[in-house]
Amino acid sequence: MGSKAASLPSVTIALTFLSLPLLCARPAMAARAGVANPADTAWVLMSAALVLLMLPGLALFYGGMVRRKNVLSSLMHSFVALGILGLLWVVIGYSLAFTDGNWFIGGLSQFMLCGTTVNSVRGSIPTYAFVMFQGMFAIITPALISGAVAERMTFKSYLAFLVLWSLLVYYPLAHWVWGGGWFQAAGGLDFAGGLVVHLSAGVSALAIAYIIGKRTGFPHEMFVPHNLTMTLLGVGLLWFGWFGFNAGSALAANSTAALAFTATMVAASAGACSWMLLEWMVVKQPSALGFASGIVAGLGAVTPASGFVTPGYAIIIGIVSGAICFFGVRMKFKFSYDDALDVVGVHGVGGLWGTLATGLFATVGATGLIAGNPGQFEIQLAGVIAVGLYCLIATYAIGQFLEKTIGLRVSVDQEHSGLDEELHGEVGYSL
Repeated sequence: MGSKAASLPSVTIALTFLSLPLLCARPAMAARAGVANPADTAWVLMSAALVLLMLPGLALFYGGMVRRKNVLSSLMHSFVALGILGLLWVVIGYSLAFTDGNWFIGGLSQFMLCGTTVNSVRGSIPTYAFVMFQGMFAIITPALISGAVAERMTFKSYLAFLVLWSLLVYYPLAHWVWGGGWFQAAGGLDFAGGLVVHLSAGVSALAIAYIIGKRTGFPHEMFVPHNLTMTLLGVGLLWFGWFGFNAGSALAANSTAALAFTATMVAASAGACSWMLLEWMVVKQPSALGFASGIVAGLGAVTPASGFVTPGYAIIIGIVSGAICFFGVRMKFKFSYDDALDVVGVHGVGGLWGTLATGLFATVGATGLIAGNPGQFEIQLAGVIAVGLYCLIATYAIGQFLEKTIGLRVSVDQEHSGLDEELHGEVGYSL
């Protein structure tokens, strides 16, 4: 009797969990129905898949830059986000980001996508397609931050960080900018995530890097990337996936998507060339890592502007991003923080510049300063300040909470031996 009684709570919990989809069935009958456009639907679904491909691309990009003993740990940071945050987004993330609520956060009406059916339509695409496309953004953004804490963060604290940061930072930001929150209501422009993705990741990376501290030996010891061929393959996949990231944000197969596609291409090219030439002049040698970093800088900077600017302005955005991000990655030596894989210098600086550049150069579907609308630049500046401060404070609080509860950092011995073997019981290479 005792064992049977003890099992009842477990059975009750299991049955409750399994019955959740059934509980959602009744409100689903009231979902808004409509007719989706097949071409738009196909494009957005393909774009969502392209953004998902960026996660393996990011894994390779980051994995090649760490030391050999930490390559699997770095790869896991990107891949595990697909599993955990893919679930969290469907369970509660989408609802908090994209349902009616208040200026700060959405509601719970779409918990586990209750109220959505196969006939539900958002704009010209099925709601499920919109949910999955936006979900890929929610997955990759926290994964970007992992580059700042590479080679020294415990796996359990990283998992906890993914969940807490998504709930407390990403979902509110997505609501602010795209889900009916204050920035969108004020007329702010962020086509594909300059604020929501890149600035938030860069500022948050700065906060968590300060809390977790420097890698043992930094900055005196040389931390040489163990496999730059892997990094270049990764940046190639990122560039490819970024067409879905930016052009897919038009949410339709239309001229805006074509414009964003073109702007994405030329800004990445301009950023890579700008970084390479500057490195050639300053360091006297153009490096493969520098060229790859310039690509990412150009891609990140044009992200908020891609659907609002002509290709000529996109080139300017890319050129400037390559230059300022080149110097941005060197800030860690001046200000003494260890941003291991340059998330702050590339994504943070690039996202900041791109958001402001949108307020300067917007001429398609919106007007910026150059088109006679200085108010747009002021709104963009307010967005940068608000998002930057919120991410800095919230991420610092999350980091301090984790540090005082489960701890953020591996031991010195584990760091010396390598996180692959110490945390995962594996090695990346058996040679």
